[in-house]
Amino acid sequence: MRRLIFIIMIGCFCMAAQAQPEARRQQQQAQAAKKSNANKMTTRAQISFPTEAKMAEDVVWRRDVYRELDLNDDANAGLYYPTEPVGTQMNLFTYLFKLIMAGPRHGGIAAYSYDVNSGNERFDESLRIQPLKFLDDYHIFYERGDRGVHIDDSDIPSAEVKGYFIKESAYFDQVSATFHTKVQAICPVMYREDDFGDGVTKYPLFWVKYDDLAPFLSKQTIMTSNLNNAATMSLDDYFTTNAYRGKIYKTTNMLGKTLAQVAGGDTAKLSREQSRIEKEIERFEQNVWGDKARKDSVDSIAKLDKKQLKAVKNKSKNRRTTQTTVKRTRRSSSPSTSSAARVTVRRQRH
Repeated sequence: MRRLIFIIMIGCFCMAAQAQPEARRQQQQAQAAKKSNANKMTTRAQISFPTEAKMAEDVVWRRDVYRELDLNDDANAGLYYPTEPVGTQMNLFTYLFKLIMAGPRHGGIAAYSYDVNSGNERFDESLRIQPLKFLDDYHIFYERGDRGVHIDDSDIPSAEVKGYFIKESAYFDQVSATFHTKVQAICPVMYREDDFGDGVTKYPLFWVKYDDLAPFLSKQTIMTSNLNNAATMSLDDYFTTNAYRGKIYKTTNMLGKTLAQVAGGDTAKLSREQSRIEKEIERFEQNVWGDKARKDSVDSIAKLDKKQLKAVKNKSKNRRTTQTTVKRTRRSSSPSTSSAARVTVRRQRH
């Protein structure tokens, strides 16, 4: 009997010894999965975002422009700070960098090489950047380990990214009868000094689709005011509301020229071209339902009473009669009788 009890006790101890490591392994795996998914989104979450509808392909009017955002501008400074993550807060490039290094297979996003010839965004699979090659090309330090590549936050060159190129589409949606301005793509620009420290060179790094990025930007907030540090908004809201400020450097045109090429190095002409394009887009948005000034004049006439309306009609009738008399007098008069024609015109006006 004692032997049987002893055997049962040994069996229970062995089972407990085997179950404990298994439970511990499951707990460790759960913690690792939770940590690895900190900056990732599930498929269900990606379906819920972005809240802004995509632009339809069959819009009746559309104008594509490329803007350059200078992060020294107060309106764009929230994209630059902090240069190194502080808790959950990080700047836009650090967030982009982590998503691209993860890749689409592990809950990240894809980035595509910048075409130095045209500067346009091309989302071809052949132009998709490889993370390790990107790190080597821009001399970003990383370490290889059992779990893959490790990059310390201090080695991410976010402090050198001081600008962005964005592609922006202003369009009229005939289905909803609304005017929109939507960001289509983003390209970070690195400002890096040369080896001798004589100057700074701009390096456009890559293009990313904004629609791919928007679900992640909805989770990250930035500060929007120097006076009120409690004023924050999500990065997605920042781009959706067009809170950024940037000068137009290029438009989608049939010649494929930038504004600098059109201006031919003339700074004043470049500024005039930028203002002209801004006004064209603004004018279309304001007059999409017709000329407001002319509509106001028609509405003011409709509000007149009967006596005022009759006076306006008589004035218009007299004006047409005067114009007809002037035309007939000029046709019938010769050069020698031009003074008589002028006398007739004066009498008609009185």
